[in-house]
Amino acid sequence: MDEDAVWAAIVAGYGEEPPDPPGAKPFKSIEDLALPDPETNGSEPGDPESKGAQPDAGKAGKPVTPLGSSVSFAPGVGGGPRDHTPAEPSDGDEDDEGHFVPPEPPPLPEADVTAKFAWLAVIGGPVLMLLAVLLGWQMTWWLTTVCVGGFLGGFGTLVMRMQGDDDDDDPGRGAVV
Repeated sequence: MDEDAVWAAIVAGYGEEPPDPPGAKPFKSIEDLALPDPETNGSEPGDPESKGAQPDAGKAGKPVTPLGSSVSFAPGVGGGPRDHTPAEPSDGDEDDEGHFVPPEPPPLPEADVTAKFAWLAVIGGPVLMLLAVLLGWQMTWWLTTVCVGGFLGGFGTLVMRMQGDDDDDDPGRGAVV
């Protein structure tokens, strides 16, 4: 094959749409999606080949009806997920699984005085500093020390009082076989 001749043919045909191959079907517009597939490019509606493609066409004068839509859940078409309505709950029926109501959670453990003051320092230190900035107070050394020191002290106290797992026999590195 001569490459120059092939390139010359490509350049000569630039911008032109090539012909469809035999047996190709044209694209359908969005309005025609519910209609049956059109005939292929090489066949006419009256050809015997096209009758094999649609077995209902032309039998006893019956008109060809649309086969349906290729859109699964089109607006206004019933049967979609948005058309579902839940069943009405029955009152006191023991067979009805109904609505799950979780049990009441256990009460939180009471915090001791040290934990309360630690949380007050962790939250109160930054809040006091923000309040001093917003109100335009002079940031003296003692106000800065109280704010930063209170936060760091409260945080350190809470970390030191955390309860950890002290199981030395189980390192927790995988499944036990």
